[in-house]
Amino acid sequence: MAAYDYNQTDWAAIKRLSKWYSGDIHDVLDGRGPYGYLKGISQFGVLHPGQVICGPVSTVRYEPSTRIGQPQDIYHGAIDAVVKGGILLVDSSCAEGSGTGELMSSGAKTKGAAATVVNGTVRDLAEVRKLDYPLFAKGMSPVGVSGRMEPAHYQVELDIDGVKVRPGDVIFADVTGVVVIPADLVSVIADAADANGEAEIRCRTRILAGENLRDIWPVGVAGPA
Repeated sequence: MAAYDYNQTDWAAIKRLSKWYSGDIHDVLDGRGPYGYLKGISQFGVLHPGQVICGPVSTVRYEPSTRIGQPQDIYHGAIDAVVKGGILLVDSSCAEGSGTGELMSSGAKTKGAAATVVNGTVRDLAEVRKLDYPLFAKGMSPVGVSGRMEPAHYQVELDIDGVKVRPGDVIFADVTGVVVIPADLVSVIADAADANGEAEIRCRTRILAGENLRDIWPVGVAGPA
């Protein structure tokens, strides 16, 4: 287990990041650090219009297992220990099956998690959506994990299709997608996102006033194409 002290979390930077959207975040992350987009992971739970999710990561990794009715202690323990405002990142891509559904989401929400992100499939979506809980995944499937895999590791580094994610890194997620920000870059990315976002606001104001887009953009900072 990789110990991480969540008292080190830069909540002020996370609050600033939460003003923007995933395109802003990835634009300013691009070139400053590792590629952070978690490809293929999208929204399956509830997000309100304009809502974004941003918080420090706790990780869980599944491994193949043929045991039937195996205990879920590691994943349950991760849920019980999640920091308020934190995000559970679960890698269950090692086999077919959905280890996250209504009960896991109910527990996570009750413990104060901001969201669960799954590199794999999820289920019980009708019930999860009733919870008003943000859930992201690669897909959905009613197939369970018993006899296929079980959670085996907590607070370890994950490799999600080439993107390294460590406990304490920050996830930013919205309707467009999920981006990982390394913990040591959170403040830097927040500063850059503020500058980028404020430039976009100025451009938007000018566009709505009737100016030509080609006379406005680019403005010398990273921004959307």
